[in-house]
Amino acid sequence: MQVVTLAIITMLTPLPAKPAHSPVVRRDAVAVRVALDDATIVAIFDAANTADIETGQLGARKGSTQKIRDYGAMLVAAHTGARQQGRDLAKKLGVTPTPPKDDQSAAQHAAAMKQLRGVSGKAFDRAFLEHEIAYHKAVIAAVQNTLLPAIQNAQLKALVIQVSPVFLQHQQVAEQLLAAMGK
Repeated sequence: MQVVTLAIITMLTPLPAKPAHSPVVRRDAVAVRVALDDATIVAIFDAANTADIETGQLGARKGSTQKIRDYGAMLVAAHTGARQQGRDLAKKLGVTPTPPKDDQSAAQHAAAMKQLRGVSGKAFDRAFLEHEIAYHKAVIAAVQNTLLPAIQNAQLKALVIQVSPVFLQHQQVAEQLLAAMGK
């Protein structure tokens, strides 16, 4: 089992470089190390998709324009499908998703949702899009630098590789929508 960073859910800021076998991330100035195996990666994958389903649902309801609401709905559809693929594969492989010990991602997601629920109109649109951009950047970095190198099962690796371009597409759409809003 390799010790790796858990940036996919918690949107953590990397600490200064450490040896490749033991990367560390910062969460509120506290270093965190998480051991990843396929069961933990499946749990992270599921949680990441669930979080973006929930933020997408919020965007689909609260967006002040049809484009923002459509973007939220797109997130819900895409992440619901990806989450189900992950769950189906876990069942097929007999893998029980095991969240990382002391995982704070649920609390951090709840805080982000509270913040988003607290704004409306154009302020919501901007906060929602900025959140989605940052979230997808963190997911992409974690997938490329942390999760893929740690995955042992070829089918799980293939699934993560298959859905990875969708994360980039979501980030790019959010960036385009934010740019169209102007300052």
